[in-house]
Amino acid sequence: MNFKKPTVQLLGRFQPFHDGHFALFKEAIKKTGQVCIMVRDTGGTDKNNPFDFDFIKDQIENKLLPKYKNKFVVLLVPNITNISYGRDVGYKIEEINLPDEIKKISATEIRKIIT
Repeated sequence: MNFKKPTVQLLGRFQPFHDGHFALFKEAIKKTGQVCIMVRDTGGTDKNNPFDFDFIKDQIENKLLPKYKNKFVVLLVPNITNISYGRDVGYKIEEINLPDEIKKISATEIRKIIT
């Protein structure tokens, strides 16, 4: 991945990384050709966050490789809960509107099955 090239950021807990996240990734990569997936450090904090970073990173890489090799990076970041900016800073904050069947995917329901 080229860190100088424009990049889409996806920030989340990904507890676990599921097909809804994958659909979001596929839309995001269309924008710039590469994506930085920032995993919030919430693993083990409560029942909704049972998975540690290594587990989540493995899930993401297993889903995205080899097709998206060198087109994404997965980073552990603090438990970011607010994103603030002060003026026109050269980037956009935007929602990608996915189909209802994707929006209905529930990480809570998936966790019940796999934990």
